[in-house]
Amino acid sequence: MDTRQLEYFVAVAEELSFTRAAQRVFAVQSTVSAAVRSLEAELGTRLFDRSTRRVALSAAGTAFLPEAKAAIEALERARATVQEASEGLRGSLRIGTLTSVGGVDLPGLLGAFHRRYPLVDIHVAVSITGSTGLADEVRQGRLDVALVGLPESDLAGLDVLRLDTRPFVVVLPATHRLAARKAVRLADLAGEAFIDTPRGFGNRVLLDRAFDALGSPRRVTVEVADLRPVPEYVRAGLGVAVIPDTSVPAGPDVVVRPLAGAGLDWPLNLVTAGAKPPSRALRTLLDLVESGI
Repeated sequence: MDTRQLEYFVAVAEELSFTRAAQRVFAVQSTVSAAVRSLEAELGTRLFDRSTRRVALSAAGTAFLPEAKAAIEALERARATVQEASEGLRGSLRIGTLTSVGGVDLPGLLGAFHRRYPLVDIHVAVSITGSTGLADEVRQGRLDVALVGLPESDLAGLDVLRLDTRPFVVVLPATHRLAARKAVRLADLAGEAFIDTPRGFGNRVLLDRAFDALGSPRRVTVEVADLRPVPEYVRAGLGVAVIPDTSVPAGPDVVVRPLAGAGLDWPLNLVTAGAKPPSRALRTLLDLVESGI
């Protein structure tokens, strides 16, 4: 049993496809299939139930998956320890983030980290599935750390480091009936069409819950994965918006008003898996974040 076999097995187990797994590990499909068959022969059991249409983990494969991940991680830690002793901090960091952040200078933070530890391989992925998807990716071990906009009550199984909190604001056309008010309440917006992010995004999760609590579910007519174009859709008359105050420029013919009386704030949290200790590279990154770099 070697590391490559374990890596191929984990890739197939997570993708549930030999084709996608081969693409993920940059190998040809026949190589991945042969490695998995060899591993099954060595273990004396089938790890996958295969058919012409689908691949599924067998009971043995399900039991073996966490052990395979732990073995890979242990080998990586051992290798990194030896390399660090002679060359400095090494390793890799898989980082997930949102399409619109505001208030957190993630590029600046990672740039400073890279200058200090150039041997750490950094991979940053922007999620179009929102904070809910990012949190799940960390839980499943596909990301080491992620920046998410969900409250701690939605982050079970994760270690949470609060970075920032932003209030919500209301974005309205300048000709809207509520545009002259100094502040707008959620109840004032009942029955409006909304521009918002897709389901699963942290700000959308919080706002949907707030309207449900009022007994007034919303009608979202435009969904965008980035907050920056929201004022343009509002300007076009396609709806109103309630979004975190991330300093998105409103532009002409659009007004931004504080959201009053809702008690809503958008949290920005850095999350890591709670079930396993962080790697040296990840621990070093977290230490730098906590030190206020």
